[in-house]
Amino acid sequence: MQCLSKWKCVWGKTKQLAPPVYQIIRNNSKAPLKNTELYDFHVAHGGKMVPFAGWSMPVLYKDQTIVESHLHTRKHCSLFDVSHMMQTHITGKDSIKFMESLTVADIEGLKENQGTLTLFTDEKGGILDDLIVTKVTDTFLFVVSNAGCADKDLVHMEAEAEQFRCKGFDVQVELICNGLLAVQGPEMPNALQPGLDFDLKTLPFMTSFKDCNVFGVPGCQVSCCGYTGENGVEISMPLEGLQPITEALLKSSGAKVRLAGLGARDTLRLEAGLCLYGNDIDETTTPVQATLAWTIGKRRRQTADFPGAEIVLKELKNKPHRRRVGFISQGPPARGGTKVFDESGTIELGHLTSGCPSPCLGVNVSMGYVQLSHWKPGSKVKFQIRNKMVDGQVSKMPFVPHKYYIVK
Repeated sequence: MQCLSKWKCVWGKTKQLAPPVYQIIRNNSKAPLKNTELYDFHVAHGGKMVPFAGWSMPVLYKDQTIVESHLHTRKHCSLFDVSHMMQTHITGKDSIKFMESLTVADIEGLKENQGTLTLFTDEKGGILDDLIVTKVTDTFLFVVSNAGCADKDLVHMEAEAEQFRCKGFDVQVELICNGLLAVQGPEMPNALQPGLDFDLKTLPFMTSFKDCNVFGVPGCQVSCCGYTGENGVEISMPLEGLQPITEALLKSSGAKVRLAGLGARDTLRLEAGLCLYGNDIDETTTPVQATLAWTIGKRRRQTADFPGAEIVLKELKNKPHRRRVGFISQGPPARGGTKVFDESGTIELGHLTSGCPSPCLGVNVSMGYVQLSHWKPGSKVKFQIRNKMVDGQVSKMPFVPHKYYIVK
């Protein structure tokens, strides 16, 4: 365990060249790295630990390359320790009103135990962070947000909550010191169902089951979501249950479950066309530019009362000057920071924010921002890679179809 004074909480006690994932490894602080409760477990199982958002996290394990781990997730099931992510409870009779004052989501319109991806925005319409908000009840919200934004998110929420209370509203922000596991892949139900006290078939995508038992550990919350594009869940649990649940899943007789790290997590989310905060979205990008306008609820568009609404809604109506799109290419991989030019190689259109070789498709996939004239799939472009021009083209995302559990 390591004390996080700012958070008022404690957390826990290759032969084959893998796609470089150094773009996701960042630790700009000089503060000591924090460890999840599974740190020793990761090391004992051959985890290569790297700094990420102030935490020491496994990027891969000695028994698999990133490519092998990626493909295992798509075919079987992988287990990711994501306990570094920030978990908060927002409570009080005005909790929905409070979170809607900070985000673009229609939280009021959610059913109980239903969640949504949403965005913190600022007054200029920039994205402060992306997060999952689950409406457990009308007075209780469960929020999961990025580790890299944890300090600023917590300060933001607590400061705004204090202002809310000064106006007579009832809202509290409580940081939750739980572990968090992501179980992802088509064999997830086979691995997890034997340890549950409810039927996974009753848990469609973006819904949650609270206060359940997972392999005998009480007080867990299971949410059908993830960051890979596969059918999967994230399990929030008391810290003392983190290792027992991990070990039970790895011993599954009904599924091939293996540990996976940040490397595979990054390539999987790229194939799924999902954004990484700090790479693909930040305070300089709006929801419309980032092709995340779908996160803005219809009612919120009508009420226009979220931060930056005037700017964002104007972009929705008139179109932004740039937009996030996907690309495919052959040859040397196009990665974040690569400049994008038109087909002639003379007019600069924008730049890439993420990119890697796709283990599933056998081509390079990337995403980035380009001018209005080159949004359409099939548009030919060139990437400037090591002073050479490499052919590419705009592609629809996701690159690999999502396999979420949707009940029709």
